[in-house]
Amino acid sequence: MWAGRGVVITFAALAGLTVVVFTWLADHAIAQFFLFQNAYWWGPLFWTPLSTSAIVWLTLRFAPGAAGSGIPQVMAALEPQAMGTVRRLYVSLKLSIAKILLTTWGLLAGLSLGREGPSVQIAAGVMHYARRWLPKRAHIGEHSLLIAGGAAGIAAAFNTPLGGVMFAIEELSKRAEQRSNSLILVAIVLGGLMGVSAYGNASYFGVIHIENFGFALILPAILVALCCGVAGGLFSRLLIVSLSGSSMDRFSQFRKTSPVLFAAGCGLAVAILGVVSHGETYGSGYAHNRAMLENTNDTSSLYVLLKFVATWLTTWAGVPAGVFAPSLAIGGALGNDLAQLTAYANAPTLIALGMAAFLAAVTQAPLTSFIIVMEMVDGHALVLSLMACTLVASGASKLISAPLYSSLAELQLLRIKSLVDTPKKNV
Repeated sequence: MWAGRGVVITFAALAGLTVVVFTWLADHAIAQFFLFQNAYWWGPLFWTPLSTSAIVWLTLRFAPGAAGSGIPQVMAALEPQAMGTVRRLYVSLKLSIAKILLTTWGLLAGLSLGREGPSVQIAAGVMHYARRWLPKRAHIGEHSLLIAGGAAGIAAAFNTPLGGVMFAIEELSKRAEQRSNSLILVAIVLGGLMGVSAYGNASYFGVIHIENFGFALILPAILVALCCGVAGGLFSRLLIVSLSGSSMDRFSQFRKTSPVLFAAGCGLAVAILGVVSHGETYGSGYAHNRAMLENTNDTSSLYVLLKFVATWLTTWAGVPAGVFAPSLAIGGALGNDLAQLTAYANAPTLIALGMAAFLAAVTQAPLTSFIIVMEMVDGHALVLSLMACTLVASGASKLISAPLYSSLAELQLLRIKSLVDTPKKNV
């Protein structure tokens, strides 16, 4: 028993360290892109579509399971259909390595993507590898390893162990025994502590300084929650429809027949949006959000729309890409716009509410979204407001769209059916 626990704890630390290394690579990749973009504003018009098509070709050729966010793959791997060797379609050490390299290249290309979703699949792949080293009588199932790894990925990516625990409960755990396993919780917290050890207690976007709650906040906060709920629901629905391939429009058909050329077109569109926005829509949105919070950036009124479209096109292209960080950027910018519209004095307060609300609307995981943003807030004055906004936004989103990650996980499970049907066709 103790040998099994030692293996799990060791691999939890390795999973967290892997995400730390991935974070370092991703940050340096986007920094290099911005140096290139500042020197040659026209460069992304060639580099971004070329890189996007190359990333999609490599993904389809060598690691099809690495495409997309990574969270749906981990959720699919937890389903009963994904037993035995089939699980390697969704999580493995090979896919983790591919995800690191391809997502980093995506940021080097300036695509509008986040590294948090990919961190879930990367850490889950590392953690899943621990099964090879477990004693036969350890009684630690693969499901437990996947849940611990996936949640540790979120914890290390956002530097919030508590957020990782809540993510495991809201998104990954379906059964009560999975939620109450103390060893899983220890592994999640340990994975998150690797991020804390590397980056200190600094939160993802720094500290958001907000004012104390007052009645003047009620109307703007309700407006932020509803607007983010509707926008996030539309974004989620758009992603589900686009990635399902069920639409009969010309673009969806072109994506089926010529995925690499389609990816090049998406990359070109993302580059054009970047040029139009003077570089604001490139990357995860981290730099833009940080500058907006520090009041060192004049935000364009079109940023929300342009970032929305750039993130959708990046995901639709089929590259390994997450939507957590872009969702935070879109929600924060929407909160900032509403602060200006309502003449609310303390814009960072509405920015924080917008970040949490839009992320909750996209993921329909309000408690995870609330905790992630709560870690960024200076003080506890906004805690109840954050929780209320995420619940309202998530509720509004449910009226518009099915849950994003559950829907995409169902699409991932279709790969098992096609794998079974292929031998029949050959016969």
